[in-house]
Amino acid sequence: MAEKVIDQLPELLANYVDDRLSWEVQLIVDPLIGAAEVSTYIIGSILEYKRHQQWDYAICITDLPIHKSGRFVIAETSMVHGVAIISLPAFGITAVRRRLSEAILQLVNELHHGSSEEDRARQEQRTEQSYKVHESLRGKGAWQLLGRRLYEKLFPIRRVTRSGEGESFDVRFIADSWINGNLRILAGMVRANRPWTIFPAFKGVIAVAFATGAYGLVFPTLWNLSANYGWPRLVLLMGVSMVAMIAWIILAHSLWESIRNSPLPHLVRLYNTVTVLTLSTGVIFYYTILLGLFCFTVLVFIPANMLEEQLGQAASLLDYTALAWLATSVATIAGALGAGLEDEETVRNATYGYRQRRRNQEADKR
Repeated sequence: MAEKVIDQLPELLANYVDDRLSWEVQLIVDPLIGAAEVSTYIIGSILEYKRHQQWDYAICITDLPIHKSGRFVIAETSMVHGVAIISLPAFGITAVRRRLSEAILQLVNELHHGSSEEDRARQEQRTEQSYKVHESLRGKGAWQLLGRRLYEKLFPIRRVTRSGEGESFDVRFIADSWINGNLRILAGMVRANRPWTIFPAFKGVIAVAFATGAYGLVFPTLWNLSANYGWPRLVLLMGVSMVAMIAWIILAHSLWESIRNSPLPHLVRLYNTVTVLTLSTGVIFYYTILLGLFCFTVLVFIPANMLEEQLGQAASLLDYTALAWLATSVATIAGALGAGLEDEETVRNATYGYRQRRRNQEADKR
């Protein structure tokens, strides 16, 4: 994500932060591992890079969910150290790249010009007089770079300034409610897990499922069942087959983390919820594509006169759809068994994002 925005940042920083300076942006990728309560470890690593590279400012973009004082943190800055952290999952799932650019500019504005109301008002006045409005942004200035879209109005972000000398931050952006924060984090972490990759990753599962369904279509049993099943039963069977596949993948590959001995039970619950949501999204993709394949198969494979003879009535498009739907559900149950035999690394790569895979690797070492 950083690689996608880095090329335009020097121009944006000159336009929106300070055009009297020449801006240079460098990118370093570091596989930092941590939990929500130990983000200070990441800050320490950022400071080491900042000193070593002789940077003026350092912005860390992490997929770590940062949870402090009962709220999920979107971003925070420390003017003393000249560093800031952005928690990418807290952006949710919409317009992430554009919002990342805006957040970086806002944070550098805070670090460069100050975070007081007077500092921000002065910077806002300066940028309002600028004619340089980049096409990638909808607003400009220290006030408008974050929180002006419909998404932020529905799920507001609150700007919190340091309340005491003991605080490690100067400015912190948080999700303004418990529901808002959890929705943002869950959506963002599921997006980071890329659930749409489950279909190409499970080629063997797809082959087993499709072969099972296609074989079942040879016999008239499925034809008769599809004609006698009502839509509620077909919906129920679809739900059962999808739940069976999700549950079997989790159990067969030990994707469920135990809360019992964990020092951070709420974080474990978060990751378990993300695992279920990721698999659910992936299985929906899987089921939809498999349904499309079976719709095509039954139309080509089963002649209308044979289906009419078996059903004792004229065959309609709805009959073919019901048959394909039933075959998909049966095939999904067979596919669940096949998923249990899939290589564990393939399953984890298809269902876990980068951080979650690293967390499991670290846990296995311990």
